[in-house]
Amino acid sequence: MTRRAVRIAMNGVTGRMGYRQHLVRSLLELRSQGGLDLGNGTTLWPEPVLVGRRDHALRAMAEQHGVERWSTDLDAVLADPSIEIYFDAQVTSAREEAVKKAIAAGKHIYCEKPTGTTLAGALELARLADAAGVKHGVVQDKLFLPGLLKLRRLVEGGFFGRILSVRGEFGYWVFEGDWQSAQRPSWNYRAEDGGGIVVDMFPHWEYVLHELFGRVRTVQAVTATHIPQRWDEQGKPYDATADDAAYGIFELDGGVIAQINSSWAVRVNRDELVEFQVDGTHGSAVAGLRNCRVQHRSSTPKPVWNPDLPATEAFRDQWQEVPDNGEFDNGFKAQWELFLRHVVLDEPWRWDMTAGARGVQLAELGLRSAAEGRRFDVPELAL
Repeated sequence: MTRRAVRIAMNGVTGRMGYRQHLVRSLLELRSQGGLDLGNGTTLWPEPVLVGRRDHALRAMAEQHGVERWSTDLDAVLADPSIEIYFDAQVTSAREEAVKKAIAAGKHIYCEKPTGTTLAGALELARLADAAGVKHGVVQDKLFLPGLLKLRRLVEGGFFGRILSVRGEFGYWVFEGDWQSAQRPSWNYRAEDGGGIVVDMFPHWEYVLHELFGRVRTVQAVTATHIPQRWDEQGKPYDATADDAAYGIFELDGGVIAQINSSWAVRVNRDELVEFQVDGTHGSAVAGLRNCRVQHRSSTPKPVWNPDLPATEAFRDQWQEVPDNGEFDNGFKAQWELFLRHVVLDEPWRWDMTAGARGVQLAELGLRSAAEGRRFDVPELAL
């Protein structure tokens, strides 16, 4: 086997997502497996170059994981012709400027979502990348979760008949930070720093709905800041200026209605932190991160409403687990593998910066809907 190295500038890897999912569980895991077999006698060997603002954190991370290069000078890294790919997992407010620099330097682009703070900014990145002739992609990791892969299998196999509706529940209680430390960074709850659950989660819901059920045609949303005060990483109180919960209704192609609740102020009473129930004329399914359960019309029970008597049926027991029927890899790693093959072998790829802009568009329209109390059409994007 011939080893073909690909050097990747990774900006923002000191953050939780950039470090755990993209560096450790994706690229470093690929290296521990001997690289990515391209199937043509060549093994692709990722060589991450860590980029960030804190030299000591980057140095410690590089030493811990055997990474040779790190830098706090993004311009110098982008000027290096051996760098082929620029990856961005920074806070959203810093992303556009850095990605523009990377495009101008001729690097292929792969980045977290949202790709911009506004639709105009996200579309500009897509146009610039197309004009520069670089390959570009956005992380859409939930498509590669085992539960949603099983759900896709059901959709493509015609299990549901005509799909009627999708109901999603996402969220968990994020502690305020006073008597128990918060599980999320404080900037998530400050609108001025790019925080808010709509800008964080609506881009996810856009690609999940778009890929599995149809393009989102309208959006209507209500948002709330249920917890008005939180405590930051230094234990200091601050005003939460961003939404921590959003309740959205989306109309999709084909008349499918989707309702998705997103909240960082909800206590979990479901099997997984996110679940989608899909109902169709022939059957229904409930899919989470890993599991998926179904109920076909031939085995659907016939409950009768009677509030005067206790329920005698165990409704959850009336569903059947969908088998794995295969091995499921880490979703971030699976998409990294596809993007690397796209860059090196020019294999097909559809999760580009335009797809990322659709997510920003839905978030932007969702916030407008909540502010104005209106339902908005979601236009098709054109670069």
